[in-house]
Amino acid sequence: MNYAYLGKRIREQRCRLNMTQADLAAAVKVSPAYIGQIERGEKNATLDKMIKISNSLHVTLDYLLQDYIEDQDDNINRLILQFLHTKSVPEKEMAYRMLLAIFDCYETTQPHTESSQSEKTML
Repeated sequence: MNYAYLGKRIREQRCRLNMTQADLAAAVKVSPAYIGQIERGEKNATLDKMIKISNSLHVTLDYLLQDYIEDQDDNINRLILQFLHTKSVPEKEMAYRMLLAIFDCYETTQPHTESSQSEKTML
């Protein structure tokens, strides 16, 4: 397991939330130096600490560990769900409609594939 990748993902999510290492450390009840060591891949967090970190960052453990999940399709689905998790209902509806438009455009340039009309009328 490459702990540097894990640390990078933790740092990226922490920054997305405009959290400092001190903020995350306070939420997890560890020192800011410890968070820095985890983010640099110098320390391996226990499962208990990883759960606290993921909860504090409002992400799932599989999101933080996604570089180690082998099923690419499931991994992409998790990334999409993780992204949408913090969005409002109107934002989710907009994203859904945009995806439909993107795939409609894509399908006009590709050989015909079966697409469910019921999916398009869901919203």
